Amino acid sequence: MRTVLMTGFDPFGGESINPSWEVVKQLEGMHIDGCRVVTRQLPCVFGEALSVLNAAIDELDPTLVIAVGQAGGRVDVTVERVGINVDDARIADNIGQQPVDVAIVADGPAAWFSTLPIKAMVAALREAGVPASVSQTAGTFVCNHVMYGLLHKLADKPGTKGGFIHIPYLPEQAAAHPGAPSMAAQTVKQALEIAIAVGLRQTMDIKATGGATH
Repeated sequence: MRTVLMTGFDPFGGESINPSWEVVKQLEGMHIDGCRVVTRQLPCVFGEALSVLNAAIDELDPTLVIAVGQAGGRVDVTVERVGINVDDARIADNIGQQPVDVAIVADGPAAWFSTLPIKAMVAALREAGVPASVSQTAGTFVCNHVMYGLLHKLADKPGTKGGFIHIPYLPEQAAAHPGAPSMAAQTVKQALEIAIAVGLRQTMDIKATGGATH
C-alpha cells in the first residue's frame, strides 16, 4: 500500500505543546485515497530534524511527504512555496544551537520550491471553509531547515512529492498570547486531510500522464 508521510515538531520556544504534532499525530493510520498515513515527530533541532526525516523517507518510500510546523501569529493555514538554503535563528533550537547565516547544504542550490500543488491546496481549503493562503517564506528557523532539506532529499526521488505547511497556534496557546490568532485542532486536522487528498490527486495525475502538471 502506498504511504503518505506527515511530520510535526515537538514544542519549542517555551511552549508546552506544538500544534503541528498535536494535530498530525491524529492522522496516524488513516487511509486517504488508498494511501496509509504514517506520522513522525521531528525534534526542533537543526540537523537532527533532517536525520529523523530522512530516515523515515528511506524506511517508508512514501508517495507524498508533508511537513507541518507552528507559525505563531499567522491567521490561517499557510502552504509554503519555497525553502531557502540558510539557517539564521532568531532563537536557539531545543538543544541550544543558534546558527547565523549558515548554509543547510554546502554548495546546495539557493532554494528549492515545493512540489506540492500549493494553489490547488489553498483553493480546496478555502472552498471547505478553512482560512488558507500561499506563503512566500518559511522563515529561517528549523521549519525552513526541514523544508529545504526535504526537497533536497526528494530531488533524487521524482516520484515523491513534498512540501511544508505552517499552521497557527491552537486556542489554548493563544490564550497565553493575548491578541494572537488561533485555529481549532479539528479545523487544522480537516485542512491537512484536504491537503493530503489534493497532493495525492496531483501525484496520480502525473503518473497517469507520464509527465508534470502545472
